[in-house]
Order: sequence, then structure tokens, then C-alpha cells
Amino acid sequence: MSTAPLSDFRSDTVTQPTPAMRKAMAEAEVGDDVYGEDPTIARLEARTAEILGFEAALFVPSGSMGNQIALRVHGRSGTEVIVEERSHVFHYEMGAMAALSGLLPRPVAGPLGRMPVAGIEAWIRPASVYYLPRTSVVCLENTHNFAGGTVLPRAAIEEVLVLARKRGLAIHLDGARLWNAAAALGVTEASLAHGLDSVMVCFSKGLRAPVGSAVAGSKAFVAEARRVRKLFGGGMRQVGILAAAALVSLEEERGRLTQDHARLARLAKDLAGLRGVSLDPGAFPTNILIADLDPRVFGSAAEALSRLKERGVLAGAAGGSSLRLVTHADVGDTDAEKCVAAFRELSTAG
Repeated sequence: MSTAPLSDFRSDTVTQPTPAMRKAMAEAEVGDDVYGEDPTIARLEARTAEILGFEAALFVPSGSMGNQIALRVHGRSGTEVIVEERSHVFHYEMGAMAALSGLLPRPVAGPLGRMPVAGIEAWIRPASVYYLPRTSVVCLENTHNFAGGTVLPRAAIEEVLVLARKRGLAIHLDGARLWNAAAALGVTEASLAHGLDSVMVCFSKGLRAPVGSAVAGSKAFVAEARRVRKLFGGGMRQVGILAAAALVSLEEERGRLTQDHARLARLAKDLAGLRGVSLDPGAFPTNILIADLDPRVFGSAAEALSRLKERGVLAGAAGGSSLRLVTHADVGDTDAEKCVAAFRELSTAG
């Protein structure tokens, strides 16, 4: 087994906070945020709203809580939420929309994580049929995690927005990695969020902050979201300590995301030529790669992960025989080279 430090490609959530973040946290001016008295939180929420182009924003402990707060605000119990079938809010939030808010997810298949407008419209329930559940919310994801970090461009968002307005539906965006989408497209986050009813963003994905996310929307939305956050157990006290790191991440980390994307592109190209590895190196525009492995060469996904770890590389499971690799600030070119070497060794030994 390798004695060298592990190269951790499991997620961009594993990064360590920067020295500037640690300093900001240590020196943060704080107050009781449940009373609305934490000045650092106020600065973070105002800055987040400004970047996203909304009236207001609310700090939340996690992206999952942010998504669930938004769905609770927008959706009435017993109604349906249209989601992409591989979306995070459907697969990885433990059925929370049903458990917490009485909402039913209605999954729609979306090539590359992009739900076709016709597919969405087909599942909007007709108001004339009283015994069917109503549709209340459409939930988008940008970037789409398990489609391989794919990006929803503005034109695709606009198509869904037009339909939602026509049919009287709210649109929430799971924008955990909206920073990456904006960087990949060379546009602002606000341009991708414009016109949506709410957006959730994560400071701990790609931006290296240790904890925290935010939901943004109108002042009325955020006022109600604050109530729901308390209901869900998300009201915190001197949380400016965490907000201080997130403020640093917003100003110092968004500009370097294209480096992660470039490293991922090189990694995908190098892995694509290996025996037993199936992937299109041009299919991953941001920092997430999904590799389909031939079990005859690599064994099961669990076996492949174990054998990679023995060679100093950590990856994540992505369902079936697929693995996920994510680039971030704490893996460099040497780590990528080690990753490719580990895959090459397994591909020739299998």
C-alpha cells in the first residue's frame, strides 16, 4: 500500500480552508444570527444576493437544507415537484421533500442532465382534472452533478422559464456548483439565475469554504425561507465565524475554477485511452468526470475503489460500475498524473 499522501478526487468538498479563510474566521465580528444581529452574516448574505442578482439571500448550513427550504416555500403539501431523474434533490436528499414538506417528486429523464421542455410539460398536471395532484415547482440543477458536471446555458434555462411562467409554476435552481457553470460559460452567475424564483449555492463546493450554502430570491421569499430554516433546525447563533470564510471564498476562489476545469479535461483525455475505461473526454465541461469501468478489467466499483486507494488515489462511486472523479484546488498536476498511473496499472493487470 502507498505511504504517500492520498490524492483525493472524491469531491470538491474535501478541500482545506485557505490561510486567509482561517484568519478571517478567527477575527470575525459576530452576533446572534437568530436575532438578526450577526454583521458578518449580513455582509455575506448581501454579497451573495448581489452576485446572483437577487434582492436577498439567506445563509444555511448545507445545500440540501437550502434546496428543501426553497421547495417548502414554493410548494404546497400534496403537490408535485418536477425534477431531473438523476438530480441531487431526487436521489441524494433522503426523500426530504416528501418527509418534510409533503411534496412528491416527479422525475423526468434529461440527456446530459437537461430536461427537455416537452418532457417537463408532459408532466404538468391539468387543472381541469380534480383527482390528480397539482404541479407546483420545477427544480433545475446547474451544474448537474451525476451527468458529469454538465452545464445548463442561459438558452436552456429560458425555455423552462417561459413554460413555467405560462403554467404558473415556481422554478428553483439547485446551483450548488453554479460558480463552475458561470466559469465554464464565461458569464456571470447572475445571468444564469435571472428570472428564477430561487437559487441555492454552496460555498463549500469548489470555493474551499469549510461549511455553508445560501438560498437567494426576493425579499418576500427570503423572509419566509428564514421561518422555514428555523423550522428545519437551521437557525444558528454566532455563525459569522463560518460566514467569514465564505466571504473570502466568494472574492478569492471563483476566479480560479477554470484551472480545475482544465485539469479535469486533461485527466479525462488521459483516462479515455485506457483499456476497460469508457468515457467521452469531451463530455465533461467543468470539474466532474464519470468513468464507466468494465468489471472484467476493474472488478466491481467497490473493488476498483479499494484498489485505487491502495495506489494512493481516492475516487467516488457513481452507481453501477461507474466511478466519479472531481478536481479541485487541493489536487494538482502531480495528483492527476498519479491518478492516471493508478488507472493504467489496474487496466493492464485486469
